[in-house]
Amino acid sequence: MGPEVYVAAVVALIIGYFIDRIRLGAGYRTSDQLVEDARRESESIKKNAELEAKEELLKRREHLETELNGQRNEIRNQERKIDKRESLIEGIKDDVEKRERMVETMQSRLNERLKSAERRETELGKLLKQEQEELYKISGLKKEEAASRLIDRLKTELRNETGEVIMKHEAEIKEKCDRTAREVIGMAVQRYASAHTSETTVASIDIPSDEMKGRIIGREGRNIRAFEKMTGVDVIVDDTPGVVIISAFDNVRREIGKMALQKLIQDGRIHPTRIEEIVIECQKEMEDRIIKFGQEAAQEAGVFGLHDKLIQLMGRMNFRVSYSQNVLRHSIEVAHLTGMMAEQLGLDGDLARRCGFTHDIGKAADHEMEGGHPAIGAELLKRYNEGEEVVHSAAGHHDDIRPEYIYTVLVAAADAISAARPGARRETLEKYVKRLEELEALVCGFPGVEQCYAVQAGREVRVIVDPREVNDRQAASLSRDIAKAVEQNLTYPGEVKVAVMRETRSIEYAR
Repeated sequence: MGPEVYVAAVVALIIGYFIDRIRLGAGYRTSDQLVEDARRESESIKKNAELEAKEELLKRREHLETELNGQRNEIRNQERKIDKRESLIEGIKDDVEKRERMVETMQSRLNERLKSAERRETELGKLLKQEQEELYKISGLKKEEAASRLIDRLKTELRNETGEVIMKHEAEIKEKCDRTAREVIGMAVQRYASAHTSETTVASIDIPSDEMKGRIIGREGRNIRAFEKMTGVDVIVDDTPGVVIISAFDNVRREIGKMALQKLIQDGRIHPTRIEEIVIECQKEMEDRIIKFGQEAAQEAGVFGLHDKLIQLMGRMNFRVSYSQNVLRHSIEVAHLTGMMAEQLGLDGDLARRCGFTHDIGKAADHEMEGGHPAIGAELLKRYNEGEEVVHSAAGHHDDIRPEYIYTVLVAAADAISAARPGARRETLEKYVKRLEELEALVCGFPGVEQCYAVQAGREVRVIVDPREVNDRQAASLSRDIAKAVEQNLTYPGEVKVAVMRETRSIEYAR
């Protein structure tokens, strides 16, 4: 119903209302006045009604526009979803097309292989048929009997040939690996050969006359006592003509003593004050010589950029021997061998030479720090900012830790080659075996020890105890007691690791 009808109905009601009032007795008004009043009121009511109708229309229009906007937004969202689905469908379609093309390609290849297999099968069938006919002619057997024998023979031959092929390939692979390893190591050894000089703990000094022995000893032995106190060596003056012996376990101190005594003999003035001056002078000269030895060794090994402290430590190893093998020459040899093997394997030769050159640097400071030379060397290299490969090679070249870098394995191999080649070391097999036997015998004498084994060339002893006699706390105490006993009773290089192991097993049988 429209607003005009609504307004007309309201006007009719108002007119009826006024007519009723006229009829009820409002006689003092005339009909014209009543009509005029009614008209004015009707117009007023009409205007109000029109305003209300317009407001109602505006509200309904706003409501309709709001609904329309919501529908439009929903349509837009639907359109976006449809666009996304269309793009997804397009991507899936492309993937499907690619897969179809791949399947077609694979299908064509399979068809080709199938045709080739069919051709080979046909040829094989012809060959088998010819062989069967030949067998029939030769043996005079029936077809079924000949076929049965032929199949059995083919099965046996195929089984034997398969086993032979597998064994052949395994042998070839093993032989190739062994040959490659031998070639790499052999080539490295062949390309580098170093001469070693053996050192001892004593040095002999020639003197011009036996009268010089008395001057070396001095009045009441004051000269020789001052000399031994300043240098830390033992001077042996015996009846041997023309020779004085200097003895010291520290080769650096022995060399300083040798230099100082030679200079004193040349100078001729031998008294405590002069001895002190000469010894201090020789100590400074020795420091310069140590640095020079380290620099020359690094140059010879092809290792550059080492810290000055590491150069000094390497130079000190020129006066260190291991089983009569000069440790500095051994380090240079290991550096060359490691570098050669690394280059043949396609690795970094410079890094390998660095690892090999510094692997035994802990021996230069093992009297100053606790632990074996691998751990000491790794700590020193790490302190002076060497790389992880170099640090790990020093720590693991005696298998004290699990190798994590190929360079550690190469250094261990080069170290073994350098130490094991003829003429490198003097320790005999009998002496080596005796040292291990003494170590095992000492450990087996402790109560509760069932078995013990010396491993890693005597660097570790593994002790197996009876769990009924030795508990966990006693095992810890036993390891300390064994270590102390080894320190007090045996002579050994580096350190010995004592590992005490106890195990309890409970066994029962279900019948």
